[in-house]
Amino acid sequence: MAKIQMKTPLVEMDGDEMTRVIWKMIKDILLIPYIDLKTEYYDLGLEHRNETNDKVTVDSAEATKKYGVAVKCATITPNAARMTEYDLKEMWKSPNGTIRAILDGTVFRTPIIVKGITPYIPTWTKPITIARHAYGDVYKNTEMQVTEGSKCELVVTDKDGNERRELIHNFNGTDGIIQGIHNTDKSIASFAKSCFNYALDMKQDIWFASKDTISKKYDHRFKDIFNEIYDAEYKEKFEAMGIEYFYTLIDDAVARVIRSSGGYIWACKNYDGDVMSDMVATAYGSLAMMTSVLVSPDGVYEYEAAHGTVQRHYYKHLKGEATSTNSVATLFAWTGALKKRGELDETPELVEFAEKLEKATIKTIEEGVMTGDLYLLSNLENKKKVGTEEFLVEVNNRLVQMI
Repeated sequence: MAKIQMKTPLVEMDGDEMTRVIWKMIKDILLIPYIDLKTEYYDLGLEHRNETNDKVTVDSAEATKKYGVAVKCATITPNAARMTEYDLKEMWKSPNGTIRAILDGTVFRTPIIVKGITPYIPTWTKPITIARHAYGDVYKNTEMQVTEGSKCELVVTDKDGNERRELIHNFNGTDGIIQGIHNTDKSIASFAKSCFNYALDMKQDIWFASKDTISKKYDHRFKDIFNEIYDAEYKEKFEAMGIEYFYTLIDDAVARVIRSSGGYIWACKNYDGDVMSDMVATAYGSLAMMTSVLVSPDGVYEYEAAHGTVQRHYYKHLKGEATSTNSVATLFAWTGALKKRGELDETPELVEFAEKLEKATIKTIEEGVMTGDLYLLSNLENKKKVGTEEFLVEVNNRLVQMI
């Protein structure tokens, strides 16, 4: 067959360790033979980030704003051990955090459901997408330990120098701890718009939950901004599509989620989303079976795997030992980006190819051919554990039959 032509490049962000190895395999086995693949390439491997003083990460995010769609490999966020291992100039920030800040994006994570892997909550027959606000709260906090007898106040000085004070606590008879968190109306509004736009894209209901009954200013501000934007900009669109925006308290949302069958988007504040995305991923089976996309309020998309760089498998790979690493989330990052590129460029053949590649991947697993992590989870009777590259070859064998 003639290769599918692309009108506009994807921004391609290469990564680290085992996922970098898988990245090349996916391109060589499943993409380049079928697509005249056009990408603007950025090497976000830790060594290159170090060489460029992390400028490459900023450049890749700016390119994403220019082209509208990016696909990203998993990357290392260095700790003290990585500083020594890679001889780093400094402990560079998380590339994901840098990109999220530049794109002003919200992260949407959705499990990939396959036959043979039953969710731990059996009523979950459809995927639940977690939309996580990626700014503020405890992730940008200020905190202190305080001694007995301390008085803690919240002090705000406005632009004219006027002060407002609220007592937090008098620490009488005990030492203690304090924490200050913040958010911005601008960031909350961007979060809301990204959520509503994604719900329209996916044609799914969206839930949002906070604890406004207790946090009558902070959480209530989230609730108010969501409601204002929904009523002003999205209510008619949602009603025309037959989907719903639903607000409830976070504890009520958890109870509803557990009893539900899935099939909706659950928007969460930053910390709630951090916790609930791992809960949902584990309950459905595996973090390696989760799609992840960063969506900005002005319609820029960055697709990635939800997991890390699979360091342990990489060290085995370097020794020449066999690996059986799950590539599905990384593969679906590519297919998600290709589908979106095809939609935006009005290239239906690119969308169709990406959809067939996803179906071929799921068919491979459902026919009993899978990597080691899924082999341990699957309840299929006739299942076979295969290596990292062998799995992708098996996917290709099924893809060829579809196109």
